[in-house]
Amino acid sequence: MSRRLEWGLFLARLILGGTMLAHGIQKFKMLDLVVNMFTENFGLPSFFAYATAIVETVAGLALILGLFVQYSAALLGLVMVGAIVTVKFSIGFFGNGQMPGYELDLALLGLAIVLTLGGSRLFAVSSLLKSNKK
Repeated sequence: MSRRLEWGLFLARLILGGTMLAHGIQKFKMLDLVVNMFTENFGLPSFFAYATAIVETVAGLALILGLFVQYSAALLGLVMVGAIVTVKFSIGFFGNGQMPGYELDLALLGLAIVLTLGGSRLFAVSSLLKSNKK
């Protein structure tokens, strides 16, 4: 893989990981409100609120560290698909003035797809662990 491409994947990993980690932490800080929003506003079981907060936090941190990059990105991609399909699509691409649309979710999904397909080994803990096993 070219060095320039690997740097691009590394930056994508940090951007997606940092964004999702921040969103996960935010969900945990106001978990009661998030659970209520998932159940009352979106008609989803409360389990999805907890699962989303956990996946965003853990997978976001894993991406930043470079652990299980492709699996973490795939999980975050599923979260983005879930957000788009269950909540954001009916609001539209740009939103409705009260709630943002799915443009950010779609961009994050794009990063997740790129990382799921391509991985990212530059400065990744997984790469260090693999090289120590040799």
